[in-house]
Amino acid sequence: MTVLDTRTLNRATLARQLLLDRADLPVRDAVAHLCGLQAQEPQEPFVGLWSRLRAFDAAALSDLLTGRRLVRTILMRRTVHLLTAEDALAWRARHDAMLRQRMLGTYRRELDGVDLDELAAAGRAVLADGEPRSMGDLGRAVAGRWPGAGARVLGEMLVAALIPMAQLPPRGLWRTKAGVRNAPLSSWLGREPDPPASNGSDPVGEALVRRYLAAYGPAASADLRAWCGLAGLPAAVAAVRPELVSFRDERGRELLDLPDAPRPDPDTPAPVRFLPAFDNAILGYHDRGRIIDDAHRGLSVAGARVVLVDGRVCATWTVEDGTVVVTPLGHLSGGDRDAVGEQGRELAAFLSDGDSQRVRIGDG
Repeated sequence: MTVLDTRTLNRATLARQLLLDRADLPVRDAVAHLCGLQAQEPQEPFVGLWSRLRAFDAAALSDLLTGRRLVRTILMRRTVHLLTAEDALAWRARHDAMLRQRMLGTYRRELDGVDLDELAAAGRAVLADGEPRSMGDLGRAVAGRWPGAGARVLGEMLVAALIPMAQLPPRGLWRTKAGVRNAPLSSWLGREPDPPASNGSDPVGEALVRRYLAAYGPAASADLRAWCGLAGLPAAVAAVRPELVSFRDERGRELLDLPDAPRPDPDTPAPVRFLPAFDNAILGYHDRGRIIDDAHRGLSVAGARVVLVDGRVCATWTVEDGTVVVTPLGHLSGGDRDAVGEQGRELAAFLSDGDSQRVRIGDG
């Protein structure tokens, strides 16, 4: 079986994640290809798409949210994701059990004695008036029935697990600060989420395997599980395995992939890219060594924004008074500093509508 080294996997990831060459894709198509973008920090998807699309227009993303073609919802890994409306409706039921289990894993003691079906029914009754609500408002509205659980826990259980919800605009719009207002996904998007298959098959799981590999492969089953949070996908992997090709990584893990998906030459040049907090290209794997050194792995879960140099995380970045400030994690060559500076100026211009092109790079 062919062994794919770390650099080969890195270039495959960059290609699949639209980071090797910026893509000429509409915003909605890019979000669909990426299987959504993690979006608990509302402005971060704008940078993620700017780094991936050749002519990204931030207003287009905002328009898709207000037009209900994209939606912010809690799904993979019990985190907020920006997804197409179609994917949110198709995938939600497949994630229901995982969302409940993760919530119970955190709040089992507080929710002891709470019938979750009764809680869901109570929450739906409150939302029946069509008014969007914050998590706290929803929890307080039902707390009288379960005083021992606490309004915060009840609200979080309803929003994160029991009732498929959309986070409504203006949350998530370009340069807009707004609190979270939730409404049932069915009312916001005009129909109920797709029900699970009734014949014991798992078409959604099989679609997730194919879609994940298209955007992240080659990858191991553990990587797929780390991305979506679902433990019950072995049957789906087995069902689509005849369609796939297999490799090994340098640790001996089996990697699966779509046969015709891009696997560029490992010597393909990789341009500098600025990534937002919690970017797919890093968090989409259990083994993140293809893109970030183990010494820096904590950055990816701490919400640091990072810079890729030659395809790997080599710096972090922030914005201070309109200036993109880059902090190298090690030594950068003169050529790399120039490339980081050029891309940083472009990012500063994007973030400021052309008012600033300032970038400052610290010593490495």
